[in-house]
Order: sequence, then structure tokens, then C-alpha cells
Amino acid sequence: MSIIKEFKEFAVKGNVVDLAVGVIIGAAFGKIVTSLVADIIMPPLGLLLGGIDFKDKLIELKPAVGKTPAVNLNYGLFINNIIDFLIVAFAIFLVIKGINAMKRKEEAAPAAPPAPTKEEVLLTEIRDLLAKKA
Repeated sequence: MSIIKEFKEFAVKGNVVDLAVGVIIGAAFGKIVTSLVADIIMPPLGLLLGGIDFKDKLIELKPAVGKTPAVNLNYGLFINNIIDFLIVAFAIFLVIKGINAMKRKEEAAPAAPPAPTKEEVLLTEIRDLLAKKA
């Protein structure tokens, strides 16, 4: 089997396409979560903590000299990223929980009894014919 044919089979499989869609949706969702944290959650949280804006919180390790920029430890941005992560993790948890609940409902639904085989149908017809003759 040629490498091109193998690659084509691999690339066209549903899992690869599903993964690509998931990555694209995930990137878009990441932007939404970042905006949610930066624009909705952090301002009130900063207000509750006395007007603190986390993104501006840093420790200057070395001041700027001429064209050399300052070296900063941006712990406020780190706090924002932790909050981003927790929100994404919680959102994914809720999605997975919903999917698992739907799967449980599908499993709980009773399966339809299997259709009789051709032999069973034929034997039933023979039985019914013999019952009519007797």
C-alpha cells in the first residue's frame, strides 16, 4: 500500500476530521473564555479586592535600561491564566457530564427484541399449518 493511499485513508477517517473541528471550535471557545475572564470576571473581582487589576500586577526584576526592556515577573497575568483554565475546565466538565447523561439515557432505553430469523419464521408457518390440519 502506498504512503499516499495510507495517508488519504487516515486523513479522511472521521476521527481526524472530528479532531480538526474540535481544535477549531476550541480555539474560538478559548477567545470567548479569555474575554469572559478579562472583561466580565476580573473587573468585579478586582473591585472586591480593593480595585486591584491583576493584569497590571508584576514584580520588576530588572529595570529598563536604554533600549533594553525591563525584566518583569508578571504574576497578575498568571492569575488571569489560572482563572481562564479553571473556567475552561469547568465548561468542559459540564459538556462531558451532559454527554454522559445522554449516553446513560440511550443505554437505559430498552432495546427492541431481535427480529426472528428466517428459520424461526418458517418453523412458525409450519406449526401453524399443522395446527390447522389437526
